[in-house]
Parts: sequence; structure tokens; C-alpha cells
Amino acid sequence: MYDPSELGVFASTHNLDRKELVRLVQNTEDLGYRSLWFPEALSYESFSLASYLLSNSNKLKIGTGIANIYARDAVTSAQGYDSLNRLFDDRFVLGLGVSHISFVEGARGHEYGKPLSTMTRYLETISNAVIDKTLRIKNRNIILAALGPKMLKLAATKSRGAIPYSVTPEHTAQAREVLGPRAWLFVEQKVCLTSNKSEARAVAQEQMGRYIKWQNYRNNWLRMGFDEDDLKGEGSSRFLDAMVCWGNEKKIQDCLEAHFRAGASQVLIQAFNPEGSHGTDLRALRAFAPNN
Repeated sequence: MYDPSELGVFASTHNLDRKELVRLVQNTEDLGYRSLWFPEALSYESFSLASYLLSNSNKLKIGTGIANIYARDAVTSAQGYDSLNRLFDDRFVLGLGVSHISFVEGARGHEYGKPLSTMTRYLETISNAVIDKTLRIKNRNIILAALGPKMLKLAATKSRGAIPYSVTPEHTAQAREVLGPRAWLFVEQKVCLTSNKSEARAVAQEQMGRYIKWQNYRNNWLRMGFDEDDLKGEGSSRFLDAMVCWGNEKKIQDCLEAHFRAGASQVLIQAFNPEGSHGTDLRALRAFAPNN
């Protein structure tokens, strides 16, 4: 069932300055959302940003969605995780992902390895990292960016669970089946609170344009039942409407509820401004706020 107490927020932080970041995290907490998640590309470094957001909140869980495993070695990730949770009362959740070739080879100069085996080794190194006993946390809350069945299975067996991105409730149901009943399943859902089709589609085209060329997402969308025609150009209307839920509050609530019915532990709302401006749509966050 639809459970607003299990809603979180996913927000792009790349273009936000210090004051905007503080407003984002404090609004998220004040409105009663359970957690706040952010991506990592080539803007803010994940652990630094998490520290800043944690220091400007009191109870809110802060999660990386996701931290690129090529951006820091596994022992450093273990140190960073343990440090943040010791300093901020166990409020940090580490989402890890293999990212994309362009961010790994082109931007960082690393060799992009096979995703499953690379992530497996990374998790094993985190688990075996020799961290100072006064700092080390034994049971870490780590989840994986997982879309396909093999990575989902790894998430279920070697981490707390998964954080799929740009998926439908049908994928959520499939992911829950692979993960089993106990693993965490945090699902990101893009929304645009407008009944203006042209506005909503323009927002969807802008947002999905950066992902539609990346093969790992394309492969997953094809598994989900879309075809190559759906993924041509800026994407078909069917594809765009599935990725960015738009309409009135009731329609968007129905979409969120569909993820919960399919087995999501938490649904992370990524709310876009209908006029296309950057930043999170605070009006939408207020509309679906657990404290309302």
C-alpha cells in the first residue's frame, strides 16, 4: 500500500550552491521524508557532499545514489562509510555503482572492467578492509545500483539491497522477486507535477536525453519491454511517460503506490520543475510530503 512514511527524495545536486544545498536538505527533513539521495558524476565528490548534507540535518538519512566505485578504492570507501556514520549517528547509507564507461575511461582514465566481477571484488575488499578498531563498523548499510538479474542477485547476497534508477513498477516487482523478501529495495521515480502534456514531455526529454545513449540503461529498458523504436531520438511518448510520471497529485500518487505494491521498501521521488528550471520542485515535495 501507499506509505508516505517510506518516501525519500532523490535530487540532482550538481548545479546547487551551498545555500541551495542547505535549503534542499532542510526542506526534505522538515517535510518528513525518510531519506535524501544524490548522484555522483563530475561535480561534488560523494563523501564530501554527504558530510555537508549530514552536518546540515538532524535525523535525515543521507544516501549516495550512487558513488562511483572507480572514484575511490574500496578501502577508502570503507573508511569513508565508517567515518561518516561514527560522526553522524549512523545516518549515512552508501549506494555503490559501476557507473558508465564515459565517466570511468574518458573522465578518470581507468579501464572499465566487467561490471559484475568488478563489483564483487570491490565488495569483498570493503568487507576485508583492515580499519582501525575504534572506527570500524561491522555491519555496513551498503546497497548497489542494480538493474539486471545478475547484479540484483549480487545486491541480495553481498549487500543490504538495491537502488534501481529509471525503472517502472513492473521492474520493481521483478527486482523484488530476485532480491527476495528481506533485502532493501529503494526505487527512484521521476515526477513532474503538471497536467500540461507539452511541459511534462519537454521535461522528460531533457532528463532522459542524458541516459538514453548509455547501453546499460538501454539494455534494461529493452528487458522491460520497450523496443528500439521507443529509444530512438528523444524517446517515444510511451517511454517518456513511463520514465517521468506526470499529471495531478492523484495520478502521481497512484504511480508511487504501484511501486510499493510491487515490493519497494522506499520510493525516492525525483521532482522536476514543470517549467524546466534546475533544482527540485519544492511544490511537488510539499504535495507528497509525509508530514502533510
